[in-house]
Amino acid sequence: MTADQPAAGEPAPKKAAEPSGVDLARVALRAAKEQARARGDAAQQKKQARRGGLRSGARADGRDPMALGAAINRLLNERGWETPAAVGGVMGRWPQIVGEDLANHCVPEKYDEDERVLVVRCDSTAWATNLRLLAPQLVARLNEDLGHGTVKLLKVNGPGGPPRRYGPLRAPGSTGPGDTYG
Repeated sequence: MTADQPAAGEPAPKKAAEPSGVDLARVALRAAKEQARARGDAAQQKKQARRGGLRSGARADGRDPMALGAAINRLLNERGWETPAAVGGVMGRWPQIVGEDLANHCVPEKYDEDERVLVVRCDSTAWATNLRLLAPQLVARLNEDLGHGTVKLLKVNGPGGPPRRYGPLRAPGSTGPGDTYG
């Protein structure tokens, strides 16, 4: 009988998920090395700052400038702005997505990320009706570009009318009932 095999009549020992023995020592050593490296990097940067600023050497390190595209992608990922940025890209490519004819009469206004609703304004009720009929195909096309479920509903608004006039008499230059105190 060896040390790895259980004795007769004893159940086999279960493998522990926690590291033990040599594995535990390796984990602790790795953590200590990382902490020491971080302390050494910080001390070296302080020393270089006292000597006249940080300088980058021949090899790439954390002080080197980051490419603009990489910096923007990192910012988008850190802040969770991937979906709004993608929808903003769609708004910029609106004519390619819906076609020139429809894009000349309908403009995307806003995207509600919580409700996943894209609001589009049309310049006439006829184009608004046409877009409402095309909404299911357009939502499918947008989800192809952006990822499944990004746009659940396309809300189509008709043309906006002139601002409402309140009361029969108006003072020149007033903006309505909220224009009481100046």
